[in-house]
This record gives sequence, structure tokens and C-alpha cells, in this order.
Amino acid sequence: MKQFYHAVAFVVVALWGSTFVFTKMLLLSGLSPAQIFTLRFIIAYILLIFYELMVKRTKFRLFCNTWKDELVMVLLGLTGGSLYFLTENAAMLYTTATNTSLIVCTCPLFAMLLIGLAYRQTEHFTKMQVTGSLMACSGMAVVVMNGHFVLHLSPLGDLLAFSACLCWAVYSLLMKQASMHYGTLFITRKVFFYGLLTILPYYWLVPGFPSFEVIFSHQIIWNILFLGVIASMLCFLLWNWIIRKLGAVVATNWVYFNPVTTIICAWWLLNEQITPWFLLGTVLILSGMYLCSRKQTGNKSARPSGRQQDW
Repeated sequence: MKQFYHAVAFVVVALWGSTFVFTKMLLLSGLSPAQIFTLRFIIAYILLIFYELMVKRTKFRLFCNTWKDELVMVLLGLTGGSLYFLTENAAMLYTTATNTSLIVCTCPLFAMLLIGLAYRQTEHFTKMQVTGSLMACSGMAVVVMNGHFVLHLSPLGDLLAFSACLCWAVYSLLMKQASMHYGTLFITRKVFFYGLLTILPYYWLVPGFPSFEVIFSHQIIWNILFLGVIASMLCFLLWNWIIRKLGAVVATNWVYFNPVTTIICAWWLLNEQITPWFLLGTVLILSGMYLCSRKQTGNKSARPSGRQQDW
């Protein structure tokens, strides 16, 4: 069964790795990063409510048990939604794609550090796990650099990319806590809601939103639907479920595989070349992820308390 969870994690990361094509097409069509994020989260939120009420037929729950838990949901929406996407996309304006990918995809290391500090009584990482994570991180760097070991430092852009990296690491930490008490559907819906709520101040600073005529134009609507239905609603649901099943550290290590799926997608759709560096990096990533996941069996702290259903 554990292999199945890893397979689902791979599919999610593969889908997320392909989103650069659709996002790039939307950017070329005139939409801003914030507008793309808002549209995809609106679609995901509406569909998730419909699924919860009409398909799953669960009792619609509006708030958490305590205000502290509700604050955790706000932070999940911020770190996994609005702030993460804004900082990652803004980083691309000030630094190279290579720098951004290298910095953002190191988030599993920071997630491991944060979880180790927050749960030092229950989480004990072995030397094999640490070695595996570092090996996977090295493989990710080899894939992204692709044999061109030159970095172009840009303090503002690199700082924004690092902020996005920390956002996802904090999201993984908070998801570990939230999944112990609440179901995946409820958490994911709250992430979408608070992601949309926390993006609103941005529009006070940078007003403007595309018209319905623009949104429903042929070159935009299909890309937005893919990002909203598949990359947001479906992938966030599955990712939060995977964190519950595999644990935050093991699940987040799949982020190292993101550049691999991106390059495969570029090879498939854009005819970009796959180099020996890509193959070497992929082997390092897979080997590192295997080593990092070996200890997770029997780790009760990575599992929910059982008081809530998985979904």
C-alpha cells in the first residue's frame, strides 16, 4: 500500500511540473500571476464545495473546533496559497529560472529541519534519512543546472524565491499538525478559502481583473480549467492526503522530483533535449528519496490520531 501512496505523490508532482506550460501561455495572453492564482483557486474552491455537498454528501462544516485551529487554517492558506504563489512568481521577474528552481525546490530540507525542531520529542531522523535528503537535493541541483554550473545572483529575486521555499516548508509543517485533527476535504477547502482571502490585499495595491469576455476566450479558459480543476482542486486534495499517509518529510521530498517532470514535459511538448546530466540527477533524486523514506514505516507520529476520517 505504501508503494501506492508514493505513486500518487509522483502523479501529483508530475502534474504540478507540467503547469509551467499552461501558466506561461496565460502570462503570454496578458494575465498576471496574481490573476492566474485567483482564478484557479476560485474554480477549485467552488468545485470542492460542490463535491463535498453533492457527491460526498458530508455535513458542511464552516469552522474548526477552536480559534487556534482556525488560525492554523489561515496560515495554511497563506503559506500554501497566496504568499507562496506570489513570491515564487515574483522571483521570476528579478532572477533566473535556474536560481528560482534551485532555491524553491530545496524546501524539503527546510521542512525536515522545521519538523525536527517542532516535533523533536517524536520525530528522530536517522543518518540514512538525512543522507537521502541531501542526495535527492544534489540530484535536483544537477537536473536544474543541466551541466551549466553558473549562478547569477540577484538579492531581491533570490530572497523572494527563498521566501517561497520557506512558505512551502511551513505549509508542510502545519499540514502535519492539521491532519491529526481534521479530514483532508475540510483542510483543503479551508486552504482554498484563506488563500483567496489573503490575496485580496494585493488587489488594493495592484487593482485590475480580467473581464468575463477575456476569461472565457478560447486561449485562456482551457488553461485556467486545467490549473483550477486538475492542478489545484485534485492535486491539493491528493497532496494533503499523501502528507497524512506518508508523513510530511517523506511526502515533501517528492518536491525534489518536480524539475524532472518539468523537463520531461518540456521534452514532450516543446521538443527540448534530455541530457546525461538530467539522467544522472534523476538517479540521484530517486536513490535519495528511497533512502529517506525507509525509516518512515512504524513512525506513529506521522499518522493522524484517528479521530477524523481521511477525507
